[in-house]
Amino acid sequence: MKFKDYYETLGVERDASADDIKLAYRKLARKFHPDVSKEPDAEARFKEIGEAYEVLKAPEKRSAYDAIGERSGGEEFKPPPDWDTAYEFHGSGDGNGGFGAHDRSDFFESLFGRAARGARRSTNVNLRGEDHHARVLIDIEDAFTGARRSLTLRMPAFDEQGHGVLQERTLDVAIPKGIRQGQQLRLAGQGGPGLGSGPAGDLFFEIEFKPHSRYRVDGRDVYVDLPLAPWEAALGAPVTIITPAGSIELTVPAGSASGRKLRLKGKGIPGDPAGDLYALLSIALPPADSEASRQAYKTLRSAAGSSFNRRRSA
Repeated sequence: MKFKDYYETLGVERDASADDIKLAYRKLARKFHPDVSKEPDAEARFKEIGEAYEVLKAPEKRSAYDAIGERSGGEEFKPPPDWDTAYEFHGSGDGNGGFGAHDRSDFFESLFGRAARGARRSTNVNLRGEDHHARVLIDIEDAFTGARRSLTLRMPAFDEQGHGVLQERTLDVAIPKGIRQGQQLRLAGQGGPGLGSGPAGDLFFEIEFKPHSRYRVDGRDVYVDLPLAPWEAALGAPVTIITPAGSIELTVPAGSASGRKLRLKGKGIPGDPAGDLYALLSIALPPADSEASRQAYKTLRSAAGSSFNRRRSA
């Protein structure tokens, strides 16, 4: 996917004011409007101009776009992971001089598609405020116990000179027990302000779990790696594993092989029904770094004999 330099598209500097951006858009829109322009690529250019203006006219989209950093238009680009975390987006973006959702480029969709599709523009005559959307990261442990967390959001706005700035606000949010990745939390009245007597919009949090060195999540199921000593796997043993909900005693059956999956029903993320916890077994070999350990390996080799050939049985 190619990076789009929206500032270059409109012919403005990156520190251009909102008025400069609007003026540049109007000038180019008149020049390339398909109904009046004789340029062979007028329709395509008109769509590009409309897309660039949609991003740069909106403080939240412009600030998020600027956070990606300055790049050359046309170079290969992939959005960094979690680049949009904790940004509030609002507005559907439709109705921009004939620029609609079907005209957006893949580049625009990769950055703002989810936010644009999720945001809802009110048609109520009371001019209800727009809903805002933000993506936030929480610890997986919070899904097991529930928690209250202070979440700081970056709220883009314009300063007195019309330049995009970031304003922060902190909200105290209750994380319910059993919340899943991708689930949305609604904070009523915390979105955009209404006009006149219209009520404020709502704020929707889309939940994602922070990457964890020990756990992996699939829906409500949780996976944890469980390394074993060879004798624990061969003979069976009671072991203690650490889960997001605390320690659990688990009995490893005798004769367990590396890659075996032990299921603890109902020990995943709480819910109705609760998810399961899966312990993925692996066998860790002790080092042969002493005479005693080397002799132990030789004894094992003799005891196993020629009947055990892992390469032959693979």
